[in-house]
Amino acid sequence: MIKNITELLHTKYPVIQGGMANIATGEFAAHVSNAGGLGLIGAGGWDGETVRNEIKKCKSLTNQPFGVNIMLMSPHAKDIAQIVIDEGIKIVTTGAGSPGIYMDAWKKAGMIVIPVVPSVALGIRMERMGADAIIAEGTESGGHIGELTTMALIPQISDAVKIPVIATGGIADQRGVLAAFALGAKGVQLGTVLLATHEAPIHINYKEKIVGAKDTDTVVTGRGTGAPVRVLKNKMAVEYLNMSKEGVPLAELEKLTLGSLRKAVFQGDLDHGSFMAGQISGLIHEIRSIKEVFSSLFDEVNAYKNQLEIM
Repeated sequence: MIKNITELLHTKYPVIQGGMANIATGEFAAHVSNAGGLGLIGAGGWDGETVRNEIKKCKSLTNQPFGVNIMLMSPHAKDIAQIVIDEGIKIVTTGAGSPGIYMDAWKKAGMIVIPVVPSVALGIRMERMGADAIIAEGTESGGHIGELTTMALIPQISDAVKIPVIATGGIADQRGVLAAFALGAKGVQLGTVLLATHEAPIHINYKEKIVGAKDTDTVVTGRGTGAPVRVLKNKMAVEYLNMSKEGVPLAELEKLTLGSLRKAVFQGDLDHGSFMAGQISGLIHEIRSIKEVFSSLFDEVNAYKNQLEIM
């Protein structure tokens, strides 16, 4: 029985970096891996050659394990599914679809496959397909989300599957790490807290917006379209929600958000960017190094656990 995810991933810490599109570059993944976690290259909507180049860049910057996150709804998913085999990638995480059609080839290549799931039913299905672990994502997360909270999802999915569960959503300090393990997880995936690091390749406005956020500063857009996304509140997000209430057609809503993630990541456009971030933003008060984040989350866990007064 695997005690925690470090045994599966061969990392110092039981942590995976979220595969954030337009952010999780090969260089950023290398920084995470060098700090003791599992760095991920977020393929997002990139084409195959772009992903291949990011893989090569990551290989040149770290000798530690790293992986690739594949968004299965991408038109380039099939190409990328083969590229990760060709490039000898040993760990793949997946989202936005089922990895079933690629599973046999990936397993023959000796790869560890870890899908992201928002529900117990999908977790069970992924286990039956041959997944080595699953990332259970609570609705507290930034970006594309499901409906179940981390507190409700992790214990239910941990009871339902035998493979390791990695918790994500609402984790930014040692209390979140301990809670995830208490609920049945064997590791955690981090996103928002890693955005507020010196190494994160995003505009300083994005980092400062997270650091300055309060507990109520995220909103969810796209619920009516079936594609909910959690972002930090700004002019565009409020306008989107108001337009949704008025029944504005989907095409108009999509026109409003076109290119908005890039505007946040690269331009720091505070009014029109889509600043994807989780509810945990209100707990992040400074920009640190990735090493400092990992140390605060994991090296201090035992000391914090000993301070708790538990019945």
